[in-house]
Amino acid sequence: MRSSISAALAALLMLLAPPTGAQAAEGTRIQVTGEIIDTWCYYSGVMGSPDAVVGSAHHTCALWCSAGGIPVGLLAEDGTVYMVLKVGDDTESASGDTMLSLAAHTVEADGMLYQRDGLNYLVVANVVSDMDITNQNHNDYGNVPPFSIPDPNK
Repeated sequence: MRSSISAALAALLMLLAPPTGAQAAEGTRIQVTGEIIDTWCYYSGVMGSPDAVVGSAHHTCALWCSAGGIPVGLLAEDGTVYMVLKVGDDTESASGDTMLSLAAHTVEADGMLYQRDGLNYLVVANVVSDMDITNQNHNDYGNVPPFSIPDPNK
């Protein structure tokens, strides 16, 4: 009786144990639709609430952050945020000038999902569809940040 209880307990502990390095490295192929976001402003709240720092209201700032090296994310339609590690064959595409053409765009991405420590990481094999900026929220929020509007007098 004791050995069967010990075996059952050992099996349960194995199921509850954190994944090993090999298990954590396994990914899942997914297709996900969402907006390419500026992760710094989205998570920090420095420029406003999460609904203000997406779409056309935040496009200019998202360009600046991406060009400055801030990692981009993909905000899925269900609210899940995926940190984009790479797009296609470009090893430096998670930030910098290579992502400027997708900032604030809604895209359908096909890639590998990796999860670790409660975070979702996405290695995008390809952008299946680029729907451009579909979230036209600048009418509600103006430009975020407001100083991104050029001064015509300068």
